[in-house]
Amino acid sequence: MSKKLVAYFSASGTTKKTAEAIAQAGKFDLYEITPKEAYTKADLNWMDKKSRSSVEMNDKKFRPEIVKKPLNTADYDEIILGFPIWWYVAPTIVNTFLESYDFAGKKIVLFATSGGSGFGNTVSELKVSAPDAEIVAGKVLNGMSAQDITAWVNTL
Repeated sequence: MSKKLVAYFSASGTTKKTAEAIAQAGKFDLYEITPKEAYTKADLNWMDKKSRSSVEMNDKKFRPEIVKKPLNTADYDEIILGFPIWWYVAPTIVNTFLESYDFAGKKIVLFATSGGSGFGNTVSELKVSAPDAEIVAGKVLNGMSAQDITAWVNTL
């Protein structure tokens, strides 16, 4: 039986709740991608071109610092990676995470929470950070019931 890890970044708590539900449904380990500096409400104001998230997302090479916690990727066959969709893609902090650990040979299934957009170019924008992993667009999981999340987990 393969061992799976649910890794997630959540700026406001929405993605965290979904990640916890996925981990619980599949009895998977859980790992939070923690920014070195937490995001404030002002940082997340996408209408402000000078907000932290706007500045980060405007430069695809930008890598926000994360708190690097011990993670032995060799312990897992598959990573279920979640995040909010920002500007139609994953936040660049997800690239920081992928570049901080060795995901060679791993399957990475993405899930996201979003105010309305899908994955856009997320797979190709994350592939540069984990070129030796198989990255698969999973599903945008907005407001799903525990039963719906369990049904999705069972497809993995």
